[in-house]
Amino acid sequence: MTKRFSLSRIAAILIKEFIQMRRDRMTFAMMIGIPIMQLILFSFAINSDPRHLPAALIDRDHSAMSRAVVMAFKNSTFLEFKTATDGPTAQEKMRAGAVNFILEIPEHFARDLAAGKRPQVLLMADASDPAATSGAVGAINTIIASGLRRELAGPLSSLAASPGPVDIVVQRRYNPAGVTQYNIVPGLLGVILTMTMTLMTAVALTRETERGTMENLLAMPALPLEVMTGKVAPYVLIGYIQIAVVLGAGHILFDIPFAGSKGFFFAISTLYIVVNLLIGFLFSTVARTQLQAMQMMVFLLLPQILLSGFMFPFRGMPHWAQVIGEALPATHFMRLVRAIMLKGAGPTDLYPDVWPLWLMTLVVSVLAMLRYRRTLD
Repeated sequence: MTKRFSLSRIAAILIKEFIQMRRDRMTFAMMIGIPIMQLILFSFAINSDPRHLPAALIDRDHSAMSRAVVMAFKNSTFLEFKTATDGPTAQEKMRAGAVNFILEIPEHFARDLAAGKRPQVLLMADASDPAATSGAVGAINTIIASGLRRELAGPLSSLAASPGPVDIVVQRRYNPAGVTQYNIVPGLLGVILTMTMTLMTAVALTRETERGTMENLLAMPALPLEVMTGKVAPYVLIGYIQIAVVLGAGHILFDIPFAGSKGFFFAISTLYIVVNLLIGFLFSTVARTQLQAMQMMVFLLLPQILLSGFMFPFRGMPHWAQVIGEALPATHFMRLVRAIMLKGAGPTDLYPDVWPLWLMTLVVSVLAMLRYRRTLD
C-alpha cells in the first residue's frame, strides 16, 4: 500500500530534529558562534590599509628641516617612530621584526637642502610583507613634500619645484621585488600545520569512544602523560612530511629563499607541530563526538588565519585584535618562519616569539592531562 505525503509525519521529524539540536549544545553554539566571529573579525579587525606601523628613526642632522620631515611622517599616521637609534641597532630591530621601517636623514641635511643639492633621505622597508609596507612606500614623496612646504617658503620656494628638494631612496629589504609568494608560502605552512595537526588529534579520544575501544584504553595501566605522548608522537612525522612538501614546492615553483639556519627552523617547526597536536588532544577530551571535535578545530582555525598576519597585515589590526592574535600560536610561528627564511634571523633575534610557543605548549599539555584525568573518573 502506497503511503501518501503527510505533513504530520514531516512535523514529527522536524520536532525530533529540533529536540536533537537542543541536546547537542556544542553544535548549536558553533552554528551561532562562527557567524558572529566572522562578522566581528571581518568588520572590525581586518584592515588592508595598515597605519601606525613601528619605525626606527636615524636623524643625523637634528635640524628644523629634519624635524619637519619626521613630523610629516607622524602626521600621515603611516609610521609610528618607536625609537631614535643608530644604523646597526635599527638593522637588528628590523631583522627581529620589531620595526617595519627605518627612516634615515643624513648629516648636513638642512645645509645641503638650502644649497639646492637635493640631499638623500633613505627609507628602508621590511618588504617580507609587501602589503604592510606598500602604503607608506607609495606615499613617501607626498609626505616629505608636505612636510617641507612650510620650511621652503620665501627665498627657498624655488627648491620645491620639480623634481623636488629631496632625493628619496627606498630600499625594500628581504624581498626587493615585492614577490607576494615570499610572504604567503611561509605563512601557508603555518595554516596547513594548524589545520591538519589539530584535526588529527582532535578526533583521537572521540574516535576511541565512538568505536567502543575507549574502555580498553582506560583499562590500560598508562598515565595521562603516556597516553597523550602515544597519541601525539606518530603525527609529528606527518608534520615533517608536510613541511618538506610545502618547502620543496615553494622552492621549485616560486624560488622561495631560505637564508637562515635549517636547524633552528627544524626546532621551531617541531615545537609548533607539538603545540597544535596538544591543542587537538585537548579538544578531544572536551568533545563527545568526532563532529564536535572538528567543529572546535574550525572555531580555532578561523582566528588563526585572520588574526595571525597570514592574510592581512598584523600591525594594521586594532589593538584588541592584536592582543588576541598574540595569544595564538600561528602568529608567532609565522613571524619566526618568515624571519628565518627571508631575513636569516637567529635565536637571539627571535626570542620574543620563541618563548610564547614554549609557554603555550606547557599550558596546553597541563590542561590536556587534567581533562584526561577527569575522563578517567
